Formats: sequence, C-alpha cells, structure tokens
Amino acid sequence: MPNAAAQSKPLTGRHVLVLFCGFFAIVFAVNGYFIYAALSTHTGVVAVEPYRKGLKYNDRIEASERQAGLGWSENVAFSPDRKRLVASFRDSTGEPVRGLVLSAVLGRPATTREDKTLNFEETAPGQYEASVVLSDQGAFIATLEASDPQRGDEGVVFRGRQRLWLKH
Repeated sequence: MPNAAAQSKPLTGRHVLVLFCGFFAIVFAVNGYFIYAALSTHTGVVAVEPYRKGLKYNDRIEASERQAGLGWSENVAFSPDRKRLVASFRDSTGEPVRGLVLSAVLGRPATTREDKTLNFEETAPGQYEASVVLSDQGAFIATLEASDPQRGDEGVVFRGRQRLWLKH
C-alpha cells in the first residue's frame, strides 16, 4: 500500500508565498472595510467648538435661570398637512407671548446632514409658524431660540429643544 504522505504535494516556496500574500490581502480588505465604515457613519462630534462653549458655561447657566424665571411654556408640533412647524408660547399666567423673533434648527437626532434653519412668523397671538419641506418620516429634533425685541439687547431669552415624531 502506497504511503499517503508520499502522494501529497510537498509544501514549496511558491505555496508559502501565495498563503502569505493571501493572508495580507484579507487583512487589507478587512481594514479597508472598517476604514470605510468609520468614515461614512456618525463622526462622534457632539459639539462644535466644545472648548469655547465650555468657557461660556456659566453664562449659559445664568441664561437658563433667567429663562426659568420667565415661566414660559412652549409647544412645538408639525401642522396636520406636514408642511409647517408650529410653535406656541404661553407665559406663566397662560397668556400668549407676542412679538417674539423665533428661529429653529430642525434636524435628525443622529446626524447634522439634514439640518434646516427655520425662521418663524407670528400667525396668531403667541403662535408662530415656519414652512418646512421634509424628506421622510421619523424622528426629528427642533432646537428653538426666541428673542424678545422689547427686552432690548438681552439677546436670546428662551431656548428650547423638543423631539418630534412624524408618521405618514
């Protein structure tokens, strides 16, 4: 009976070279995929210019305390026809807050690619509307900033952030 080891092909330098190159080709292909996946997904950036924002942190705390002292409440929702974003403001007594200059950034929670800046117009006492064109349904984040021209150069007097859901 012939020996099985004698019938197998011997391991040559050519075989070793092919295995060596094949191994590194697989490693490079996997690394290339991971690099592509890392660069094409969420960047991980939570705040633009975090150092500068950190320097103004105490100012932000004071602004939040002034905002809480106003006692305002806001309600933000999409209009029934899904073509407008509607925000309404009430003061601590339930009266509408009139005459605000209101703007917002509407975007997705996980990316800034679809962010849209909206400028509102007062359509009724305390009710502000902005036109919006939405690409799809799902989750949105509306970040509001309201200035009151009657308060002089106080700047932004109200900031709000609300998560919205849109279903077709």
